Amino acid sequence: MQQSLESLVRLLESYRGRDKVIRTVCFGSQLVGGLLSKSADTDLSHRQLGKSLLLFSAQLSHCRTTLRLFDDLAMLAYSHSYGVGVREDDPAVRWISVLSNVADQLYYPCEHIAWAADAELIKIKSDKWWLFSTVLWGASLLLGILRSLRVLMLLKKKLKIHERAGGGGRYHVCSQLHRLMRAELLSFLRSMADLSNAIHWMPPGFLWAGKFPSWLVGLMGTISSVIGLIQMVNSEQTSDT
Repeated sequence: MQQSLESLVRLLESYRGRDKVIRTVCFGSQLVGGLLSKSADTDLSHRQLGKSLLLFSAQLSHCRTTLRLFDDLAMLAYSHSYGVGVREDDPAVRWISVLSNVADQLYYPCEHIAWAADAELIKIKSDKWWLFSTVLWGASLLLGILRSLRVLMLLKKKLKIHERAGGGGRYHVCSQLHRLMRAELLSFLRSMADLSNAIHWMPPGFLWAGKFPSWLVGLMGTISSVIGLIQMVNSEQTSDT
């Protein structure tokens, strides 16, 4: 119990960890709140609790949007360090990653302008800027899905080569490749869940835009958020070893 509490405290002390916890609670509240507020079988008190959870989820979402006002420099530093991906062996992975970084970099100022417009700090309509940010987010997610599929294909090829080659270190290499494939599969599933929500937030008429009930948005977001937490914990454990 004490060890679990200490791990949670360490997670909340870091910006990335706190953001992932807030995101998980945000979408989890939307999932439960959406189910309670729309169910005909629940009594009035449960429906009221559902509405309160939806309001709580909305406030956490606003909190995350405000905190992202300070993410531009971190993204710029990452984009600069990655550059044009000269360290990548595969050209497709390299250029997909570069385009994804560009989309992510452009996303932040668009969202900031939309946030400032909603807060009435600037006298413009926020609708088109929210649309721009959603389109950029969706583009980044789609590129991430393509990247994961490409990486999985390359890892599968490497795995077949090592399985055929044999040798003393074959088991260790194959085990590592399997671990990398599982990690990439999690990234793929995470991006797919987020992309489903990104499409829902597009203008009506585009695929299933606007057709998700609150609980389904919460479910997709919760799946993505839990995967993100798992990936973060796994990366920290890997770095410790």
